[in-house]
Amino acid sequence: MTSTPAAGSGHAPSTGWRALVRRFPLIAFFTLANGISWVAWLPYILSLDGFGVLHFRYPDLVMGNQLTAILPGAYLGPLAAAFTVTAVTEGREGLRRWRRRLFQFRAGAGWYAFALFAVPVAVLLGTLAVTDAEGFQVPSLMVLAIYVPMLVLQFFTTGLAEEPGWRDFALSRLQQRHHPMVATFVLGVLWIIWHLPLFLTPWAGPDVTPETIVRFAVVAMEMSFLITLVYNKGRQSLPLVMLLHCSINNFQSVAFSEFFPDAGDEILWGPALGLGLLGLIVIAVTKGRLGYTESADRKVQAAV
Repeated sequence: MTSTPAAGSGHAPSTGWRALVRRFPLIAFFTLANGISWVAWLPYILSLDGFGVLHFRYPDLVMGNQLTAILPGAYLGPLAAAFTVTAVTEGREGLRRWRRRLFQFRAGAGWYAFALFAVPVAVLLGTLAVTDAEGFQVPSLMVLAIYVPMLVLQFFTTGLAEEPGWRDFALSRLQQRHHPMVATFVLGVLWIIWHLPLFLTPWAGPDVTPETIVRFAVVAMEMSFLITLVYNKGRQSLPLVMLLHCSINNFQSVAFSEFFPDAGDEILWGPALGLGLLGLIVIAVTKGRLGYTESADRKVQAAV
């Protein structure tokens, strides 16, 4: 005896891996995002840049070898995972909606200002709190000249590779099932885990210690809460979220050492202190909701 699909179901029932993806889309996304990225990064880890098992190096470009060694795995992970799971669970119409969300710039000017300046200011204030202010200096004009071009490059590399998956796909679904604080914490933990293989490469610096990984995890979790706020209050504008994500990467890599050229190891926890205080303020002001409301979420989804 055979059964027939219910009227209006939209597609016939499926079996095998497609059925699993439809039943567990978030688990499928996280599994694919991590698995694909880690496999793509494995040659980098084993190359002369890492353990030296494979006798070749990745070429350096504008951002060291990030563009050649890290970015392919970043794109193939969360971005490809979000595309695949959306295609299986929502079909072509779901992919069209997903692509449209990539170009949702609608958000208040104040939130764009927050995305550009809140993180650098918080990092500076936190670092000043843990170090001698005499070590602070204004960066050279050269740093100011390359800051915006590097931010644009980060936007179309790191931001575009990660945020369509982590926030647009995963965060929106997690918040529909869990309290925003819980959803953000879960996503933050998974986001941190995704980065862990990179600590076996030069990406993490020359002297990686357990403290280095803990410090990264703390800052990444703090950034997760700030990104959730901007995602919710900025009407789920993905370019806005990408801009906030890139602001921490760009400021740390381009400007931070120019502001504190002679400071010692005591400054390393400064960014975590500043971002942590900003995150606590955000949580207190939003009463833990991080800007999320079910009605606003439904309106945004309906408008896409």
